[in-house]
Amino acid sequence: KSDPVFPVFQRDRFEYGEVLPFPESQFVEFKLFSTKHVLTYVENIIPNYISAFANTRGGYLFIGVHDKSKKVLGCVKENVDPDSLRNRIERAIYKLPYVHFCQSSCGINFTLKILDVFAKGELYSYACVIRVEPFCCAVFSEAPGSWMVEGKHVCSLTTEEWVDRMTDTDPDLSWLCNDFESQLSLDNGPPLSRPVYSKKGLEHKKNLQQVLFSVPSEHLRYTPEPLWEELSSQHEGLEELMKKEISPFSRGIFILSRSWAVDLDLQEKRGVICDALLIAQDSPPILYTILGEQDAEGHDYSTRTAFTLKQKLVNMGGYTGKVCVVTKVLYLNPESTPESLEGPGSPIDYPESYNLADTQQMEVLLQSLVIVLLGFRSFLSDQLGCEVFNLLTAQQYEIFSKNLRKNRELFIHGLPGSGKTIMAMKTMEKISNVFYCDADKILYISENQPLRNFLSKKEICNAVTRKTFMNRNFENIQHIIIDEAQNFRTEDGDWYEKAKEITQRKKDHPGILWIFLDYFQTSHLDCSGLPPLSAQYPREELTRVIRNADPIANFLHTTMQHIIRNPPFNIPPESLEMLREAEWAQGVRGTLKIKKDLSLKQIVTFVADTCKCFFERGYSLNDIAVLVSTAREVDTYKHELLKAMRKKRVVRFSDACDMSNDHIVLDSIRRFSGLERNIVFGIHPRAAEPDISNNILLCLSSRAKQHLYILWRG
Repeated sequence: KSDPVFPVFQRDRFEYGEVLPFPESQFVEFKLFSTKHVLTYVENIIPNYISAFANTRGGYLFIGVHDKSKKVLGCVKENVDPDSLRNRIERAIYKLPYVHFCQSSCGINFTLKILDVFAKGELYSYACVIRVEPFCCAVFSEAPGSWMVEGKHVCSLTTEEWVDRMTDTDPDLSWLCNDFESQLSLDNGPPLSRPVYSKKGLEHKKNLQQVLFSVPSEHLRYTPEPLWEELSSQHEGLEELMKKEISPFSRGIFILSRSWAVDLDLQEKRGVICDALLIAQDSPPILYTILGEQDAEGHDYSTRTAFTLKQKLVNMGGYTGKVCVVTKVLYLNPESTPESLEGPGSPIDYPESYNLADTQQMEVLLQSLVIVLLGFRSFLSDQLGCEVFNLLTAQQYEIFSKNLRKNRELFIHGLPGSGKTIMAMKTMEKISNVFYCDADKILYISENQPLRNFLSKKEICNAVTRKTFMNRNFENIQHIIIDEAQNFRTEDGDWYEKAKEITQRKKDHPGILWIFLDYFQTSHLDCSGLPPLSAQYPREELTRVIRNADPIANFLHTTMQHIIRNPPFNIPPESLEMLREAEWAQGVRGTLKIKKDLSLKQIVTFVADTCKCFFERGYSLNDIAVLVSTAREVDTYKHELLKAMRKKRVVRFSDACDMSNDHIVLDSIRRFSGLERNIVFGIHPRAAEPDISNNILLCLSSRAKQHLYILWRG
């Protein structure tokens, strides 16, 4: 009674022209045999119907029955051999790809019957019935047509590989669960989105949205206000034009940018005064592009920017609601009245279901926008073998978003662990789009070779050391980013003046010269070549410390206070006052151990034993750095450490010049400046000059993210 088809399926024969007592349905499909190429036809229709039944609640495929009249016709016996027909059908079903998500390993469960069809008492034709049972997981009609580039080759994905990517889950960050907080999980994100994590103690995406893009309760808010005031004063008629455009909207936020294209990692378009994104109640998002004069390419620019924004809101920001971005191009001719010419808008009239109905919907969209604007590829990605994103802090985002066009020269003072190198990288990415230049026009300069190598592999700039910079000409360079400038020297000449000369070759269009430094981490007493603190203007400060676990952060704070009380003579005391503004990301557990009066043997034994414990807990070689005071001491400790490590079956050491391979870094504290590892052993971190002993200790300690061991010799 529950399966009216089953009694018919039990039969061994049909009568020609017999009408079956049930119609087609979700569980029954009727097909006629092709008059030509019978076997090929059957083999071609099998995959779609068998996989469809298997992936739902099962069903029956009748071949040889008319779908309208339900009459049994079969295939004339002269046109088909029943054994060949059975073999061809079975082969087609066995070839279907399937994937298990469960523990089972069974294949597709089906029953095939070839039935005789009689006419007037004689065998006239053959009919075929296939009963398909429901499959526990997934059956495919064919292998998915997907490819990916691996190296120089385009490779086809197997069914299993394709399923793994389509059902991707968050990477196993259980070993970091105490340190990171999920901002976007693959469990509730669109298929192409990547997981997003932030360090515990930092702003959640909801908090960042409230800080950067809060939605007012009863009016429309312009943000950022300084940019709106600047644009309004620079372009007569702009304020009146925009207020007229947004007058129909009463609640929401109006987000201005010199170029939303640059914010989305696209190239800026010349002639654009500004872009503005309107997120308002009872409206879809609207992207306004304001041009100085009519431009045939203006609409294409706006459409491309809006399309990229929509893509990123979903694929990067994890937005799961209905979303569109309507475009509107406005022209503001300085000689015209505020009733400026309006360009073409979006050609699609979206239904009301795409409107943002209330504050909650606006805030959810804006939280996805926060991930789009503040997200960056985490250094954890290479370690995990999959792409993971972290978020900038609001302080980091505001510094480079407001200064890149406004200040061609800028000094950024950052406390240890405040993300100066990340900021430098993001700045160089933006420079490329704002100023229409390739990576070979952007120069990154550091004092040490390992940091130079690390940035060089990012392929976003031409990276050199300060010594190389002073010994070569850089005729093609337009923009310069300098990192760890407090440790520069003047032994090869005035690097600051040379950098200024290069970036100011074009007086009308000077390039970017941004200098990142941290006086607390000064590692020598020589002249750094930096201008006096009073001349380091304009200046921004990074005071949000985001890298280190709580016990390490507390140790850093104490050490910096010692430096303030006894600053080296080559550090301007006023530069250290920024510690008063420091904010520390709390809530990350870690380890700080300081051991004194150890022998060489005790030191290397402790390092070997502790490393073995970390490996047993799932850490890898490239989580660890062993740092000593000077480069000369590296060889001394390397020999003893290798002997101790061989007993633990760990023998791979390398210097900091290659951070990408799976090995333990063994190098000096100075050469490791600007880099980081989860676990750091500092062996007898003494300074040749006592005045900077606390600075060297700070340089060492700030390199450790989670676990720090300081081992002093007796």
